[in-house]
Amino acid sequence: MIHKPHVDWFALSPSLSMLGAAALMMMIAVFWPKRSRRDASAVTAAIGFVTAFVFAVLVAEKSPHATTIIADSVYRDRWAATAQLIVAACGLVAVLVAYREPMREENIAEYYLLLLASGAGMAFFVQAANLLTLFLGLEWFSVALYVLCAIDIDLVGSLEAGLKYLVIGAVGSATLLFGSALVYGSTGELSFDKIAAAGHTHDSLLVMGLAMMIAGFGFKASAAPFHMWTPDAYQGAPTPVTAFMASATKVAALVVTFRVLTTAFPGAEYLWTWAIAAIAIASLAVGNIAALAQRNVKRLLAYSSVSHAGFMLIAVAAANETGARALMYYLFPYCAMSLGAFGVVAARERELGVPVTLENLAGFGWERPFYGVAMWVFMLGFLGFPLTGGFWGKIYIFSAIYEHGWWWLIVIGVVATVISAAYYLAVVRAMFLRDSIELHLAPAGGSPPRELVLGAGVATAVVVTIGSFFAVQPLVDVARAAANALPF
Repeated sequence: MIHKPHVDWFALSPSLSMLGAAALMMMIAVFWPKRSRRDASAVTAAIGFVTAFVFAVLVAEKSPHATTIIADSVYRDRWAATAQLIVAACGLVAVLVAYREPMREENIAEYYLLLLASGAGMAFFVQAANLLTLFLGLEWFSVALYVLCAIDIDLVGSLEAGLKYLVIGAVGSATLLFGSALVYGSTGELSFDKIAAAGHTHDSLLVMGLAMMIAGFGFKASAAPFHMWTPDAYQGAPTPVTAFMASATKVAALVVTFRVLTTAFPGAEYLWTWAIAAIAIASLAVGNIAALAQRNVKRLLAYSSVSHAGFMLIAVAAANETGARALMYYLFPYCAMSLGAFGVVAARERELGVPVTLENLAGFGWERPFYGVAMWVFMLGFLGFPLTGGFWGKIYIFSAIYEHGWWWLIVIGVVATVISAAYYLAVVRAMFLRDSIELHLAPAGGSPPRELVLGAGVATAVVVTIGSFFAVQPLVDVARAAANALPF
């Protein structure tokens, strides 16, 4: 008789609800009439993400203490559940952004199916408690994202973006896998807590494995110098896919990075904190300096994503409970700002039918005041201005690293923020302050019809971006409850 471990289905419910919606999407792709397939697919995907969000909230509420389930392979705790609800919320907004995206009708259901499958993989990934489930979750959501990048074969650059992401993503996954193998070879253990208990801190095999795992996480988090796929993939992929990648993938990669380093390698903290700090500095430098030269807005936002990976890695380098809270808090406004900014880009793309640049953004703020003001809010949020959650997020991250004793990293972060003002404010200038002779005429036939669904997604992002400034204490309480699940 084969012994089977007990399965806590409730703890897996966020992933399972998205998988269930994806399975239903397969039926829609085959049997649903084409004339209403887009509506049915979007509604089903939205229900799947909403259900996952509700289950994640319930799991967080019912899991005050961190435990491992299913033969110690998966965590049930508030750290994972909070990340899952953020991923589900990102997926829901991505559905709203994608509703009117120009795409072949035969690919509509497959698009939402892959979006749900990717979200389910991320929800499983953040629960990983050993090296096997870690790699399984990583490949689960990565493969779905590879296909999503290349799904719009009529979009110039989409196939190239998918191929580049596939090749470089495979290198990142292989690096993480080989590092995991070295760690297992050194300790003989798979579970994170048992790896920590095994010691072997000075074993060169374990140190090499740790370095390769950090590099693998760097690829997924779009951190320099592992960011080389990011600008091309973000620019070439359909904009709703880019929005989801820039937000949800960051959540999964950074949350898991923090858990793995603090849970499996506490004895090597004197090594990995310096490594993470170096990657953070490289990300801030490369992301902000490279963004200064960009004219394509999606590439500009891609390099902005690299720089924000650097900011969030500062919280990881702090290696303390304040850093865990700061990271989890910052993910709320950051995801809203990323989704909203790419949502505005999608709106402009559909108006002009060409890639969005700083040049053809001219006058957009006056033509579309709602989208113009929303983009202005997102740019100021990225910059860390007051009245946006980005302000408190950066303050919180700087507090964490100051508590760690590395005041010089605060100075680097402040200098990087000052540099970033040049390109964030360049977007605002392009929308509102260009000379009249630079303005582009509207396409013949007038402006296209307004998209209420896309507008709802952008409005949601604006509410979260500003609301996270005023409702800072409730979000800090959520972040504190999540951070309590980690072993500090």
